[in-house]
Amino acid sequence: MISPADIRHARILVVDDEPVNVQLLEFLLKTSGYEKVASTTDPRQVAALHLQHRYDLIILDLQMPHMDGFQVMEALKPMERESWLPVLVVTAEPDKKLAALEAGARDFIGKPFDTVEVLTRIRNLLEVRLFHKESQDYGARMERTVRERTAELQRFRGAMDATTDAIFLVDARTMAMIDVSDGACRMLGFSREALLRIDPVALGLAERAQLERYADPASTSREHDIVETELLRSDGQGAVPVEISWQLQQQDNSHRILIAVARDISERLQAAQRLKHMSNYDSLTGLPNRSLFFHTLRDAIELAQDKNWRIAVLFITLDRFKIVNDSLGPALGDELLRQFSTRLVRCVRLRDTIGRLGGDEFALILTMTREQTEDEAVSVANEVREALRAPFDLNGQQAVLTASIGIAMYPDDATDPGTLVKYADVAMVRAKEAGRDGYRFFTAGMNVQVLARLDLELALRAAIDGEQFELHYQPKLDLNTGRVTGVEALLRWRRPGVGLVYPAEFVPVMEDTGMVVRVGAWIIGEACRQIAAWNAEGVRDVRVAVNVSSRQFVEGDLEGDIRAALAEHRVDPGLLELELTESALMSNFEHTVQVLERLKALGIRIAIDDFGTGYSSLAYLKRFPIDKLKIDIAFVRDITTNPDDAAIALAIISMAHSLHMQVIAEGVESRAQMALLRRHRCDEIQGFHFSRALLPADLARLVLENRAQPTRPAEDDRNVQTLLLVDDDVNVLGALHRLFRRDNYRVLTAASPSEGFELLALYHVQVILCDQKMPGMNGTEFLSKVKEMYPDTMRIILSGYTGVETVLDSINRGAIYRFYTKPWNETELRDNVRLAFRQYWLTHGPYDDRKTPRGDEEAA
Repeated sequence: MISPADIRHARILVVDDEPVNVQLLEFLLKTSGYEKVASTTDPRQVAALHLQHRYDLIILDLQMPHMDGFQVMEALKPMERESWLPVLVVTAEPDKKLAALEAGARDFIGKPFDTVEVLTRIRNLLEVRLFHKESQDYGARMERTVRERTAELQRFRGAMDATTDAIFLVDARTMAMIDVSDGACRMLGFSREALLRIDPVALGLAERAQLERYADPASTSREHDIVETELLRSDGQGAVPVEISWQLQQQDNSHRILIAVARDISERLQAAQRLKHMSNYDSLTGLPNRSLFFHTLRDAIELAQDKNWRIAVLFITLDRFKIVNDSLGPALGDELLRQFSTRLVRCVRLRDTIGRLGGDEFALILTMTREQTEDEAVSVANEVREALRAPFDLNGQQAVLTASIGIAMYPDDATDPGTLVKYADVAMVRAKEAGRDGYRFFTAGMNVQVLARLDLELALRAAIDGEQFELHYQPKLDLNTGRVTGVEALLRWRRPGVGLVYPAEFVPVMEDTGMVVRVGAWIIGEACRQIAAWNAEGVRDVRVAVNVSSRQFVEGDLEGDIRAALAEHRVDPGLLELELTESALMSNFEHTVQVLERLKALGIRIAIDDFGTGYSSLAYLKRFPIDKLKIDIAFVRDITTNPDDAAIALAIISMAHSLHMQVIAEGVESRAQMALLRRHRCDEIQGFHFSRALLPADLARLVLENRAQPTRPAEDDRNVQTLLLVDDDVNVLGALHRLFRRDNYRVLTAASPSEGFELLALYHVQVILCDQKMPGMNGTEFLSKVKEMYPDTMRIILSGYTGVETVLDSINRGAIYRFYTKPWNETELRDNVRLAFRQYWLTHGPYDDRKTPRGDEEAA
C-alpha cells in the first residue's frame, strides 16, 4: 500500500527555464508537505539528474530554450521500463497537451497555475507512479523467486545424482518410495523405475517399526541413528553392506518426507579385516609387530613363572643400515629388511618368537629350561651374525651388513616385558659402541642412569618431607615507571651434600612422578607466607607470581590450595599471580576455564608463561580470563639483531594490548633489549639485566631502594637528530665522527653490525651511514635487517668497493637510500646526509630543534 509518508518522501524535479515559475512550484510543493523537491532551469541536465536520482515525478515545462519538453521526454524514455515516463507537463498552449500525452507524459497542467488543480494532479500522478513501481518490483521479485526455487530444485537433483552415496526419498505417510538418486541405481543395479516400485522394507532400508519411528516428528532418533544393514541387489546378486542415516523433511503441515542416505561400507569392512591383521603383524616383513611381540613376551613370562623357565630377549639392530637405505633408496632398503627377516626366521626354533619393533630393530624371545645357560642365547646371536655373512642381492646390487645384539635375561635382569626389552636395548647400544658386529649382555653397570634417576626420585621425596626446598624471587620492572611491580617465585632445592640444585635438573622428574602436585601446593603456601612476612616488614604491594603445572589442574586441588593459603596467611588475593604455560591451559580446556574464572573472580591475576612456544588457538585464548602474556626468552634473546624475533615480540605485544592484556618479557639481559622492548610498548621486563633471583631479605631491600629511587626511563629523544656510523675501521669512524660533529648531530659510532644493532635499540636514529665490507656481515645484509626492524630510517652505504654486483644487490634489496664510494668528498657527503635528514623529517613530521636541543650523549 502507498502511505501518505511514501507520498511525502517521493522525489520530485521541477524543470522550467523561468526561475519565478520554479520558485513558485517549489514553494507550493514544500508548503504542501513534500520533502524531496529539486529543480533546474536547464533542460539539458534532466536526463543526467534522473539517471542519478530516479525521480518519482518530473514537472516539465514544454516551451524552453536549447531543448524543449518533447526532446527531454525522448531523452528520458531509454531510462524507464516500458517508456513509462513520470512526467507532468506544464503548458499554456492547449493544442500541445494532447501531443505531450502522445509523447509519453502522464498528465498536464496549464498556465497560469490553479493551486488546487496542480496539487491534485501531482498527488494523483505520484500515487499512480508509486503503484506502478510497486507492481513492477513485486513482479520482479516473484520472477526472481521462481528462478531461485527452480535453480534450487535443479541443484538438489544434481547433488543427489552426483554423490556416490545412495539417497532414497520415502513418503512418511504411505511409506512408499517417491524418488531415488542415480547413486542408488548404480549401487544396487536397479533402474530408477524398478527401485520406485520396491517396498523400502523389502529392499532392506529398515523395519516397518523403525520407519514409523523415523517418521515421527517427536522422535529424536534420526540423524544420529546410523544403522548398518544390507540392501538387496538386482537379479539376486546378493546384498550390499551399507550404513544408513535418516532425516525427516517437513514439507508443510501434512506432507513429510523421510530421506535415507546409504553409504557402501564394503571397502570399510574389508579394511577392518586388513587392519585387524595389520594391528598385529608388520606389513613389510610379515613378522609380529611391537604390540603382538610384547603380548607374546608377557604370555611367555607367565608360562616361565609356572614352569620355572628362563627367557632370553635379544634386541637386534642392523649396523649402518641408514647408509644403505640413504644410498640405495627406501625401496631397496625395504627389500633388505624383508630378506633379513627371512634369514632371521631360519635361525630360531619353532617355539621361539621373532618380532619387528620398528625400522631396522628386531627382537627374539628365546624360551629355555632352568638348566640351560646363557650359552643358548650366545649360540642364537652367533647364528644371526653368521646369517649376515652372505651378501644381500638387491636387484643386482650387493650389500653386506653386520648386526649389533643386546641380550637381557628373565628373571635375572627383570621380570616384566617392558624392562626386559629396555635392558636388551641398552645392551645393544653398548655392543654398537664396542665396535659393532657383536653382542653384549645387560649388566648392572649399564643401569647407572636408571639407578641415578631412582636415587633422584627418592631424594626428592625426602626433600619434600625434609623442607629442603626454598623460593628465590626475581623482580619484574615496569618499563613506564621504572618501579618494581612484582616478583616471580623460583623453586630451588638445597640438597644435602650437593648444594643448591636448579629446577632444570629435578623438575622433569617431579613432573613425571606426580610429585609436582604436592610441591606446587607448597610453593603457593610459601609464596603467601612470604607476602605476609613482607607486609609485616613494611614491604607492601609486592605481587608474587608462581608457576602452575598442568598436573596441578588434573590431579591436584589448585583452587582449594590457593584459598587455604590465602586464608591461613591473610593475604590479599590481588597480590598472587598464577603463571601457566599454554600446554597447561589446553590440557583440560573446559575444567581449566572454570577453575581460572573462579580464581579470577577471587582477585587472582592470571598470566601465560612462555607465550608463543605452545600450541593454543587464539580462538581458545580469548576464552581464558588472562591478565598478562609473558614473551618467551627464545624471542627476547636475539630481539635486537633478529628481525623475525623482533616482529614476533611486536605482534605479541600488539595482540595482547588489543585484548586488554599486559605484556612482560623474560630473559632481558642487556640495556639494548630493554630499550627496544620499551619502544615497542612492552609493559614489564624480567631478567639478569635488572636483577637475578634473590633471597627474600635481599629482594625486600631492592624493592625499598627502588621505591625510594625508581629506575627512570630515558628521556624521549625522538626529536634529537641522530646519525649512526657503522664501520669496522676505527680510523674511518674517527674521521666521519669529526666531520659530522660540525653539523650539530648526535653522532653514534659502531665498529661492528652487532654494536650497531645495540645502538639502534638504545637511541632513536634517523640516518645510518654504513660501510659495505665488514667481517661477519656486510653493509647490505646489515641494512636489510635494519630495514625490517627500523623501516623509517634513512640508510646509506659508504663503500670502497664499487663493483656492479655490490651496488645492484644493495639497490635490489631496497635497503639503502644512497650509495657512496670512498674516498668521499666531505662537502658532498655532508650535503647528502643533510638531505637524508630533511627527507626523514618531511616524511615523519617536522623537526624543531627549539623543542629539544641536541643531546650530548655519544657512543663510541
